[in-house]
Amino acid sequence: MSNLKTSVTAPSVISDFKEITKMRLALSVVFSSLAGYLLGVDTVDFKTLTLLAFGGYFMVGASNAFNQIIEKDLDALMDRTKNRPIPAGRMSVTTAFIIASIFTLLGIIILYTINKQTAMFGAISIFLYTCVYTPLKTKTPLSVFVGAIPGAIPFMLGWVAATDDFGIEPGTLFALQFFWQFPHFWAIGWFLFEDYKKGGFFMLPTGKQDKGTAVQTIMYTIWTLLVSIIPVFGFTGSLKLSIVAAILVFILGLGMLYYAIRLFKDMTEKAAKQLMLASVSYITLVQIVYVIDKFIR
Repeated sequence: MSNLKTSVTAPSVISDFKEITKMRLALSVVFSSLAGYLLGVDTVDFKTLTLLAFGGYFMVGASNAFNQIIEKDLDALMDRTKNRPIPAGRMSVTTAFIIASIFTLLGIIILYTINKQTAMFGAISIFLYTCVYTPLKTKTPLSVFVGAIPGAIPFMLGWVAATDDFGIEPGTLFALQFFWQFPHFWAIGWFLFEDYKKGGFFMLPTGKQDKGTAVQTIMYTIWTLLVSIIPVFGFTGSLKLSIVAAILVFILGLGMLYYAIRLFKDMTEKAAKQLMLASVSYITLVQIVYVIDKFIR
């Protein structure tokens, strides 16, 4: 019987660990930072690449665990989050805090072994996410602006890890992922509007599912599109983009813009969900195009 018990509890411990660190989200962030690294290096150092992957994962995992500790009472109110390990009672706050603290230390130490600047940006992202973005979520829609900063750091972090330098190149990568987060976040805020309301979160810029929110979503999608093709014009230092790659990136951007306009026209949760999926595809594909373009140019 005891054998059966362990086989039942083991998967739930693993799934709770994945849940508290938001493994899928963390892996997408790691993907961004690795893309940034590949764009910044002359020759790929697999040791650094591995350190960056683990360091990045620990940083995001720590931010998510701290976030879930702070929001445990609000998470219990929302259908989307009430089954998370802490509000569901499967994990104590102490355990989560230990995980978050260990992850923070490991993340900063690992990133520090790459270089000091990488560790500094990693630490800034944890601080902003946990201490500024999380508390602001129930206070003001401006929380999305704050949350977009740590959310935009990974792409840039990879470049800094590769070069130990912060300049126009990582700045451009940061701007691209910064602007992208608004249509992405607002799409999520739109189709989860009622659920977010239960927890007291107001993520949409006007606080409502209205034309004002839809217009701002279109505006930020256009900004994202424009920033993503800037490297083709040659004034972003060593971050370059060929004409072919720029056209590809522009077409991907038009795809996302199509869904943003659809949201404006339809004003439905289905349209918002489609925009969210389009935004995820967009950022992943743009990063892949950037990296492939660099290595075949």
